[in-house]
Amino acid sequence: MSAESGGSGPGPGPGPGQGPAPEPGPLCPEHGQALKWFCFSERRPVCAACTELGGPCQGHRIRRAEERAEELRNKIVDQCERLQLQSAGINKYVAEVLPGKNQRAVSMASAARELVIQRLGLVRSLCETEEQRLLEQVHGEEERAHQSILTQRVHWAEALQKLDSIRTSLVDMLTQMDDLQLIQKEQEIFERTEEAEGILDPQESKRLNFDETCAWSPLLTQLWATAALGSLSGTEDVRIDERTVSPFLQLSDDRRTLTFNAKKSKACADGPERFDHWPNALAATSFQAGLHAWVVNVQNSCAYKVGVALGQLPRKGSGSDSRLGHNAFSWVFSRYDQEFCFSHDGQHEPLGLLQCPARLGMLLDLQARELLFYDPASGTVLHTHHASFPGPLFPVFAVADQTISIVH
Repeated sequence: MSAESGGSGPGPGPGPGQGPAPEPGPLCPEHGQALKWFCFSERRPVCAACTELGGPCQGHRIRRAEERAEELRNKIVDQCERLQLQSAGINKYVAEVLPGKNQRAVSMASAARELVIQRLGLVRSLCETEEQRLLEQVHGEEERAHQSILTQRVHWAEALQKLDSIRTSLVDMLTQMDDLQLIQKEQEIFERTEEAEGILDPQESKRLNFDETCAWSPLLTQLWATAALGSLSGTEDVRIDERTVSPFLQLSDDRRTLTFNAKKSKACADGPERFDHWPNALAATSFQAGLHAWVVNVQNSCAYKVGVALGQLPRKGSGSDSRLGHNAFSWVFSRYDQEFCFSHDGQHEPLGLLQCPARLGMLLDLQARELLFYDPASGTVLHTHHASFPGPLFPVFAVADQTISIVH
């Protein structure tokens, strides 16, 4: 056998006068001998016969059982010392570190509260200043329009009085003068006629209209868009109407994701609602009043359009009538490669974006007649469009590369 210390088998029993022999320990079930050895291969105590020729542990690495036990005792002592040190470390952590951490957390929380109050106070002050400025501008514009209208009233009252005087004078000449007198008044008739012709008919003037741009503020628009999108995002259950989906698009089961497929699908049954050429799709829900917001994930696509469209948007053919942004029925933000633009009725306004937005938020305020495109990541208003929309509007989508998804 291979042993890590000398000796083979049990020694002689106790001699005369040495007292009673110790009680035998557990015996090997196979050989009936004392288990005085430890086999590392089988991780168990064995007897001497197990380690000899023909035994189950022949050639294994073995060691005397008492030596192995002493080794384990030493390991237990070492482990107890480590546990004692670990306990001391934990006690020190609980007694010294955690109170400091708690004190620091309280201090940092207080500083964070002060920072929030300070910054929101600054924002509040800025908003109040902007509110005052804008209200003064609105009031000033109201006064200007009012004064312009009053001036016009005075002017046209004088013009009416003058016209009435000229007409009365001419009627008197016509009814009270004989031929000779009338001929002698020819110059006066000419002057009166010329004076009347000098009073022009009323013309439309922008000065008489209230200028709504006096209430426009980049700061207000930015704060409003952030607040509106933050409070409304996810509340609109915008899903795509599968009846409208182009055969070049695949719609996900939850009806929120559109994937472009260059090969036209033959599985789509044609119908009056379906776009048959351009890769378009309409939402199932339309908006007629109020404020609405939804977000589209566009980070995987380099060619897409998102926006709103009227329900009467044509669906058939390859002409501009059914191409988003190329007709009077649709208002869309579009990307093609690295070019971005806003399109409506064939008019395309380039948008110089510094980076490609991963998500696009859309805010539709039908009361204010405003459609706004917003980058939620940077808090940037990408484009704002004002229009008198002639009917209920549907969220509309087009994708010609990869995938876009409505975020919910």
